[in-house]
Amino acid sequence: MKTLIKIFRLKLVLLILSVCFSTGFKATAGGIRVIPQPSELTNTGQSFTLSKTTSLKAVKEASSVANLIADYISEVSGIKLSKEHQSVNQITLVKDSSLSLEAYQLVVNQQGVTITASNDKGWFYAFQSLKQLMPADFEPANAASKNIVLPGVVINDEPRFSWRAFMLDEARHFKGKYQVKLLLDEMASLKMNTFHWHLVDDQGWRIEIKQYPELTKTGAYRTNSQVGPLKWKSNIRSGEVHSGFYSQAEIKELVAYAAEKRITIIPEIGMPGHSTAAVAAYPWLGTYKKPIAMPTKFGPGPEVLDVTDPRVLEFAQNVLTEVIALFPSKIIHIGGDEVKYKHWNKSKHIQDYIKQHKLAGPADLQIHFTNKISKFLSSKNKRMMGWNDILGKKIHFYHNDSDNVTSVKLAEDTLVHFWKGDVKLATEAATKGYDIINSLHTHTYLDYDYKKIPLDKAYSFNPIPKGLAKEHHDRVIGTGAQMWGEWIPTIGQMHYMVFPRIAAYAELGWTELENKDFDSFQTGLLRLQKKWKRKGINFAPNQDVFVKVE
Repeated sequence: MKTLIKIFRLKLVLLILSVCFSTGFKATAGGIRVIPQPSELTNTGQSFTLSKTTSLKAVKEASSVANLIADYISEVSGIKLSKEHQSVNQITLVKDSSLSLEAYQLVVNQQGVTITASNDKGWFYAFQSLKQLMPADFEPANAASKNIVLPGVVINDEPRFSWRAFMLDEARHFKGKYQVKLLLDEMASLKMNTFHWHLVDDQGWRIEIKQYPELTKTGAYRTNSQVGPLKWKSNIRSGEVHSGFYSQAEIKELVAYAAEKRITIIPEIGMPGHSTAAVAAYPWLGTYKKPIAMPTKFGPGPEVLDVTDPRVLEFAQNVLTEVIALFPSKIIHIGGDEVKYKHWNKSKHIQDYIKQHKLAGPADLQIHFTNKISKFLSSKNKRMMGWNDILGKKIHFYHNDSDNVTSVKLAEDTLVHFWKGDVKLATEAATKGYDIINSLHTHTYLDYDYKKIPLDKAYSFNPIPKGLAKEHHDRVIGTGAQMWGEWIPTIGQMHYMVFPRIAAYAELGWTELENKDFDSFQTGLLRLQKKWKRKGINFAPNQDVFVKVE
């Protein structure tokens, strides 16, 4: 009976969505849904008609967003807002220094639109909400101008978390800057503020480092790629060369583009594991000091960095120096996940180093090295971030209990990116004073299909671990959605896996728990689907995203 009820409810939801999608979503006073859902949204019943007589007025600090508003309205309606003359109906951007960094107030009434914020980010996020109040069927302008009727609302809003991220893995499959820009556009519209860029891994090195040209000459190319329905166990290869990397000029272009969208790009340069591409380029970096080919099989590669070699530390610092020059972000992600300690355990000179430095074992050695990287980054006014493996706890079956005995403490200012292991590990890290980004793989990995993570499961994720004492809640500063690329070689596949789940992750990062409602979220999603379709984004259809797991 319980299963039958679930099936009936699912069919009913799909029927409603089908009818709504076919008729379109209208932003009326009685049915407004903004994604992500604001902190407070009140329908006043007073509509405002934006027309060719509407003017635009903004405080100087808001001039950038004011220009964006004017350009957007011109694009969708043909209306040119006057900035020279005040009128009875007006869009006004004002400043209130008492509002927090990303907060805003948006008021629409018969007289016009008033946007209040304390800074550029607040005005920008208000603009994203304003766009969702526009009629959904507005297309880019024709010759004649078209009036826009906006529903009367009062929105008071600010985000739940300061870190709202989307991660793209291009080390496994390179997607190119057009796709990065498309993703940044959609992130901005959903008020996501962090683009986590996974540029380096065993199967590809995707960023130009001028001091080490072989990193891209060798590391950005592989002769084959593992494919097939068995995925990790597959013996099938694509039979095609895969290549690609970003020049430093392209990196700068994309960093600037992201900044226009009020998004910070956080680069990930993995070490000491997931580094086979670097070792293929420069064999002296590896544990065995022998030439190796670029891997065509996915998963942790056949080498890890020899962190006891002074040349390796120098290499890491030199690479990071060039990375820091390209990315103004305060945080640099150094990976640190899935280091197979068996390589270090087999090496006599590494075992001698462990004994000489009185380290407890390979996990201790990793923390020892990672702290050196943290110290270097701190000297450059940067903060280190890494996957929660860097805490030295056992989370992988291929590690022995003795491997994860530690005596060295991870640097205190490390930002820990939790992805795997018992949730108690995240709680333990928070109680020890570490800031955490919670991206638990069972709920946030976009390479997992819709049977593993259907839309409602993605939407239901709470980044604050259950049982975490309230006084430590502030240690969880946000969450991220991860688009890992091993089994997502094409752009169409990537879009299918990302959309619509990215909207769910945006809302869980922005919206307070008490304001979340999955049924109303689905209503707002219809509007986004219409926009994605217009832009040629291959989103997953409703019959796929609502698959349930018993």
